[in-house]
Amino acid sequence: MTDEAPEAAADAPEAPAEPAPLGVERTATGHAGVDGLLERLAAVDHLTADGHVEVYEDVHRGLRDALTALDAPPVPGPYENRS
Repeated sequence: MTDEAPEAAADAPEAPAEPAPLGVERTATGHAGVDGLLERLAAVDHLTADGHVEVYEDVHRGLRDALTALDAPPVPGPYENRS
């Protein structure tokens, strides 16, 4: 009888670790849209690493849109177009 079983177990790949919270605190900004996007980042605490990309891209797109909106000219109100 040989002891091949311990060697075979040593060659087996390790199972991936379970998702674990990163413990990163998110501070509210006071802007509801931005705060909602920052809270969306909490979703990655429960996803495996390959699921992070979708969340990060979604949050990045939302933050970019929020910044772009700051550069947009104000829309006139209903009574501001009178001549």
